Amino acid sequence: MLKTELHVHTRFSPDCATPVAKLVARCQKVGTNCLAITDHNTIKGALAVREIAPFQIIIGEEVKSSGGEITGLFLTEEIPAGLSPMETVDRIKAQGGLVSIPHPFDRMRRSVITAPALEQILPHADIIEAFNARNTFRSANERAMHLARERGLLMSAVSDAHTLIELGRAFVEMPEFDGTPEGFKESLRQGKLVTRGITPLIHFATTFTKLRQRLLGSYESN
Repeated sequence: MLKTELHVHTRFSPDCATPVAKLVARCQKVGTNCLAITDHNTIKGALAVREIAPFQIIIGEEVKSSGGEITGLFLTEEIPAGLSPMETVDRIKAQGGLVSIPHPFDRMRRSVITAPALEQILPHADIIEAFNARNTFRSANERAMHLARERGLLMSAVSDAHTLIELGRAFVEMPEFDGTPEGFKESLRQGKLVTRGITPLIHFATTFTKLRQRLLGSYESN
């Protein structure tokens, strides 16, 4: 069985300072053996982790479209920020990737997808984050799970880890798969969501990191 994390950040995100080597070590400590790196608007972190990880890495990106954030999984090329929601989805699909909708109802995040954009891309989505450990209110996860069931979409549980202590809190237990997006979907369909939240105070750590990285101008240079 795989212990799969589908939304994790590294130092290549401006609000995360986690070095890739420490991330891999932490995953091994908590038993994570399948990992999607979904840094903000870049796949550099995912490629760096794949070079050293002794377990399966899914190349992902949390893309900030003009209508809010959309996650692409199984990517081969980076997708630029600022495109329309549909163009972002089209670019993910053109690579044979999967579209995942991150934290769709957590209105405490400024970058969350807007209601019109969500409705527009839902027919093209593959996965909804039915549980995001960083969501401030339980109702946000409940609404996401209800939407996934209503639309017949696959569900994930994610840590959305920006710090090492968050890894392993929320994940999917699922059978091994053949490495393809279609094989992954079939495995995820059989998966079990493991859901443990984290204190909303964790967002202060993220904000501090973002400010620090801006001051240093070095989140990709270390």
